[in-house]
Amino acid sequence: MMIIGCDFHPSWQQISWLDTETGECGERKLAHAAGDARLFYQQLAAPVLIGMEATGNSQWFIELVEDLGHEIWIGDAAQTRASYVRRQKTDKRDAAHILQLVVEGRFPRLWTPDREQRDLRQLVLHRHKLVILRSKGENELQHLSLNKGVQRKHQLWSQAGQKMLRELPLKPLLSRKRSEKWGTPTFYSSQMWATCRPRETMAREHPCAAAKV
Repeated sequence: MMIIGCDFHPSWQQISWLDTETGECGERKLAHAAGDARLFYQQLAAPVLIGMEATGNSQWFIELVEDLGHEIWIGDAAQTRASYVRRQKTDKRDAAHILQLVVEGRFPRLWTPDREQRDLRQLVLHRHKLVILRSKGENELQHLSLNKGVQRKHQLWSQAGQKMLRELPLKPLLSRKRSEKWGTPTFYSSQMWATCRPRETMAREHPCAAAKV
């Protein structure tokens, strides 16, 4: 079995590998834009075990090696660095150190969600951002009415409140702002409901998750 220690960067990665059957080892730098990483991992007989520190902008690489039938372990970067004896760090040493930790069974592996769970997490984050944007639009419309001496609070979103808000006499600049923000709450509410559907589907398929969605 081949084991690889990967020091991942957004544009490239430094790797060190060991074939546990033959004892063959080596190192290489793979450029992402040139397709070196894809070609390299495609030619390896699955399964290959890859160790890598947790880092951002690496989702495409994780999915690539998983699609190729390889196994990838994500490790705690702080613990990996804490186990580093040398003070002077280089990319080659980092990759070799990760490889050594995996081979010796000392790799600080983190739990990672599967692809379906990662997609659902992205939906949750997206919905959270939509809630923030909707609240921002609602607050700005509330301030328009408050600055005109009209305080309706949550009743501002009733039919009567909406009619009152549309008829408020405003100067041209504020009137334009009202027009720009008018459909914001409704638009983001519809988008929020759309993001709930995949989560509801998962809850129906997995009853134990019903309390979490």
